[in-house]
Amino acid sequence: MKTNESVENEGLLVRRIKNGTVIDHIDGGEALNVVKILGITGATQEALSIATNVPSRNMERKDIVKLTNRELSKEEVNRIALISPHATINIIRNFKVWEKKGVEIPTLIEGIVRCPNPGCISNTNEPITSKFEVTSKGLHCKYCDWVITKDLTSHII
Repeated sequence: MKTNESVENEGLLVRRIKNGTVIDHIDGGEALNVVKILGITGATQEALSIATNVPSRNMERKDIVKLTNRELSKEEVNRIALISPHATINIIRNFKVWEKKGVEIPTLIEGIVRCPNPGCISNTNEPITSKFEVTSKGLHCKYCDWVITKDLTSHII
């Protein structure tokens, strides 16, 4: 019979993936937001594994998302960086980590975030994309000067 301690030391019982992406070190409780901003629904083709509130040596708790047969674009990685700046992206090919990189929050974000100001020119029919500067106070709209300071997930396009 296994004790609780021996079960905890066995690690996660989530199946390895042959090809795809593992998003690790997601801030605890943010995995479902990551899935949402990647546009993954029950109707999409990739198999998905999610682990939430997993103990971590480097973080109090973390989430993990595994996607089969899908590698993320730079724009998708930038979206993840906005809600989980400590996340790491692991590209898996033939069951091995092919590439591992951390996310980086860009200094200028274009076309990823929607301005919450209904009067902003980026929310009209003008042929422009939203532009935000990343500052210590939050995301600063380059068109109307609004600053988004929290709940970024609801503004990510």
